[in-house]
Amino acid sequence: MVSKKKIMTTMVTSVALASISFTAVGQVVPQLGSNVQATKAATSAINDYINNNNIQPVGITNQEGTFTQWNGYENGVGKPEGVVIHETATPGATAQNEATYFNREWSNIYTYVHAFVDNNEILNIKNTDYTVWGAGPTANAKFVQVELCEVSTTDAFARSVANQAFYTASKLVQYNLPFTPGVTVMSHNDVSKKWGETTHTDPVGYFANWGYSMDQFYDLVGKYYNQLKGTTSGGTDTTDTNSGGTDIGNSHNIRVKNSNGGFVKLVSFKDDGTAVPVEVRALANNTLWYTDQTKDYDGVTYHRVSTNEWVDNSYVIGNN
Repeated sequence: MVSKKKIMTTMVTSVALASISFTAVGQVVPQLGSNVQATKAATSAINDYINNNNIQPVGITNQEGTFTQWNGYENGVGKPEGVVIHETATPGATAQNEATYFNREWSNIYTYVHAFVDNNEILNIKNTDYTVWGAGPTANAKFVQVELCEVSTTDAFARSVANQAFYTASKLVQYNLPFTPGVTVMSHNDVSKKWGETTHTDPVGYFANWGYSMDQFYDLVGKYYNQLKGTTSGGTDTTDTNSGGTDIGNSHNIRVKNSNGGFVKLVSFKDDGTAVPVEVRALANNTLWYTDQTKDYDGVTYHRVSTNEWVDNSYVIGNN
C-alpha cells in the first residue's frame, strides 16, 4: 500500500535523463488462449472462479503521468529485479481515480507507483524502465510497483487480481526475469519484513478479506507467466477468418523496438483491407507482446497484438 498517509519514502537524486516514456495513450489487449492451464494448479475459490468463468485480463493502458523523476534502477535504466504488489486501502476508488490523485499530489505525499489496477483497467502511468517511490529506498531501486484497487464484490475482486497478476507476469517477461515467488514478486509486506524501511503489510489483509493469499496470487501469476513465455500447451484456435490472418498458435511472443524513435507505431486494417496508422496508440520500445496472427499487406508482414492493431515486422527484434 502506498497510501495517502504521507509516509515519506526516501527520495533519490534526480537524474536528467531523456524520457523514453509512453508518448501516446495506448491499450494492447492480451490474446490469451482461454483453455491454457497453469503448470501449478490454482488452489483457491477465487482462482477457481477465474478459471471456471473464463475471466481474461484486460489490456495494459499506457497513460504517462506527471512524475518527473527519471532515475534508473540500481542495475541501470530498464533493469528492474521484479515487481512489488500493493493495494490502495481506498475502498471504491478506481484505477483512474487513484492515478488522478497521485498525479496531482505526488510532490506533496512523496509517493508514486508505476501502475494501478482495478476490475476493469490496468493503468500504467510511469515508464517501468525507471524507478518510483512506493516501498522504501531499497525496494524502490529494485522493483516495478503496482497497486490493486479495493472493490466490493467477488466478481470484481476476481477480475482485479487477474488483471494484477497479468500485469505482474507481463513485466517479468518484458524484462526477461524469472518468476520466483518472494524474490522477483514480493508483497509490500514482504518488503517491510526484508528491509524494515516501511511498516506496510499490504496486500495481505485485503487479500484475507476475500479468503485469498499471496500464495494463491502466485499461482495466478504463474499461469499468465507461462502463457506469455509459451511454456504451456492448449488454448483456443484464434484464427480470424474475416481478417485473413494466419493462426500462429497461442505461444508466440515478439519483442519490438523502433531504432529511430521513442515508440513503435501500430496500424489497423479497414474493411476494404487497406492499412491505416493508429494515431493514439503505440507500443513502448523493447517490450514483449503476445501475437496470434500475421498478415501480409503491400509487401510487409504485420503481427496482430490486439483485436485490430498490428505491428510491422521490421520493428520485431526477437522472439522468446
